Amino acid sequence: MKRVERLGEAAAPDGTVMTLYRHDGAYALRVNNVELMNTRCFHSEEQLAERVCLPLAGTPGARVLIGGLGFGFTLRAALRVLPADAAVVVAEIVAEVIEWNRNPEYPLAAGALADPRVELRHADVSHVLRDGPGEYDAIMLDVDNGAGALTTGANAALYRANGVRTAAAALRPGGRLAYWSAEAEPEFAALLRRTGLEVDEVRVRAHAGRSGPRHTLLIAHAPAK
Repeated sequence: MKRVERLGEAAAPDGTVMTLYRHDGAYALRVNNVELMNTRCFHSEEQLAERVCLPLAGTPGARVLIGGLGFGFTLRAALRVLPADAAVVVAEIVAEVIEWNRNPEYPLAAGALADPRVELRHADVSHVLRDGPGEYDAIMLDVDNGAGALTTGANAALYRANGVRTAAAALRPGGRLAYWSAEAEPEFAALLRRTGLEVDEVRVRAHAGRSGPRHTLLIAHAPAK
């Protein structure tokens, strides 16, 4: 049996403990002993980026914000479809997550972060949203397991009405605001609609193929006037 290696530990600003593990070539990040992500389970993160960014493939100077670096799957998928003159801002609040991704010993997101289109900010995405009104063609938020399955209490504000309004205000006209969730999110989808957004709820497999769990993508935009 191959052993599980504990590679590092970090604390979010609210004290939540995050631990990086490696087992049989796969990397996993656990928060308070709950798995937040795994390098063998990334199809839904790629689908998030493709569904949001493909409509921007022909948009000159498209500007995109990704909240949460994770293991870089959303970022890599976005870069594959965005134009050469696009700009992608990635906001990650935990310094160690950035360090792990840049570590050349780990096959994570070092290559994507070196793409000239990428601007990595060691920052709380809620602050980036607040400071960028009308700045983005698309915003993708994947900072936790979702509104109903939070692992880090400090992320809760992003899923409340004021947080949604701040995120929507950071969009350019016609922009998309998308959330990744490990579970179905009927209550959060209803909140998005109460704030005046139209919402598509998409259930996609965690793994490419026909088996395994499904995750939820909530893709919202302002209604056409």
